[in-house]
Amino acid sequence: MDYQPVGAGKTARSARRTLPEAAYWKKFQSPVLVKEYGMVTSLEFSPLKPHDLLVTAAMRLQVYNGRTSQLKKSITRFAAQARSGSFRPDGKLIVAGDDSNLVQVFDGASRAVLRTFRGHRDPVHVTKFLPNNVHVLSASDDKTVQIWDIPSQAAVNVFDDHTDYVRSGCAFAGNANLVATGSYDHTVRIWDVRANRSVTTISTDDPVEDVVALAGGGVVAAAAGPNVHMFDLLMGGRTLTTLGNHEKTVTSLCLDSAGGRLLAGSLDHHVKIYNVQSFKMMFNMGYPAPVLSLALSADDTRLAVGMASGVFSLRRRAV
Repeated sequence: MDYQPVGAGKTARSARRTLPEAAYWKKFQSPVLVKEYGMVTSLEFSPLKPHDLLVTAAMRLQVYNGRTSQLKKSITRFAAQARSGSFRPDGKLIVAGDDSNLVQVFDGASRAVLRTFRGHRDPVHVTKFLPNNVHVLSASDDKTVQIWDIPSQAAVNVFDDHTDYVRSGCAFAGNANLVATGSYDHTVRIWDVRANRSVTTISTDDPVEDVVALAGGGVVAAAAGPNVHMFDLLMGGRTLTTLGNHEKTVTSLCLDSAGGRLLAGSLDHHVKIYNVQSFKMMFNMGYPAPVLSLALSADDTRLAVGMASGVFSLRRRAV
């Protein structure tokens, strides 16, 4: 593998906790259960206080107030199932894909459609802003990964090396030149936007459901089948370890604010929390239905979990 590091570093140190690990996570109490219009396929908190929650379900995006947890606004400008609602790092814009093959950029305040990107031929399951705030990552069932320029509305990169659906992707914090995607072709690929090519290809035994770049960018976590694989990019994608604590497919991954804890949600109704340095499972939470999505707020005080039942759970940490 010919991975070329572009600013990737070592994994950040875990945050010190004043409470024992189990006691810390048990502080996430009194879950509020909210029924949505369909399966909750994506969740994301705004990076800005009060950290509103963006919920993707059915043919709409729902924004819930970060203080009151009440519905604040709905975005319904979709002709088909909405996918992968995501905030820009400055919190001002929202991007989402849908099953009509579109990528749309919305004004977070007015809900107006600012940009519509037309270039995919099949449903778009992944949309993320890159850290430079002017580019958008999208990935689709048409097997392509595209990078869009917001000002010109043009695709500046089109990557077509995947051979099956591309259902997951992520940007690298602080580095707009690298993106990672996971596909049902059983691979994770790292793309260099400047070089316009794949620089690392990592094979897995199962379709890849989610990918997350750890703090520093030197390690990528990938959910594939019932496992979470940790890959060292600085060693060409070498497997550091495989976390096999789930009984069914792991569907979603997220990190805490310090990057020291990895949360994994699964169809087995469980969310498990791992220490990214020791790779040990630190805590387990059970839910009433298969888990499809999860998110932790930037201040680590709220945990949202979306389920196949069309319900999402919102827990607040007592502080």
